[in-house]
Amino acid sequence: MVNLPDRHSPIHLPARELFNRPIVIFVTVCTQKRKPILAQADVHELLRKAWTEASMWQIGRYVLMPDHVHLFCAPGSADAPPLSNWVQFWKSHASRHWPRLHEHPIWQKSFWDTQLRAGESYSAKWEYVRLNLVRKGLVGNPQDWPFAGEINELPWW
Repeated sequence: MVNLPDRHSPIHLPARELFNRPIVIFVTVCTQKRKPILAQADVHELLRKAWTEASMWQIGRYVLMPDHVHLFCAPGSADAPPLSNWVQFWKSHASRHWPRLHEHPIWQKSFWDTQLRAGESYSAKWEYVRLNLVRKGLVGNPQDWPFAGEINELPWW
């Protein structure tokens, strides 16, 4: 058996076009020590603003859970920066404008990402993410959760 080194953060492979399909990445970003500080109206507004200002990547559907964010994103142009740079940009922006300073530090150092590879993956992953709200007992119906939405319709077929 081969001993592999412990990995302290995920590997972020560059987004790549696959057979002329659009690039859509599923991203999960957690709070530092999984603090339950995200599911609040002012934080929701702050993150939407940070994502809009960081327009080099487009946000599709997203859900703010109490201690992590799930989102789908796609490069906004052919010369978009690497995903890791973009995530660092909006995490930093949100931290600088955070409404409650005593909650710092806000974010874990890294994040998890997966490039979608099949036409049904976006809708299947989205359904799984939405149902997390029910599985965690946050709402009985995912439509009742106020901290979710869609900023851009991401092309996918």
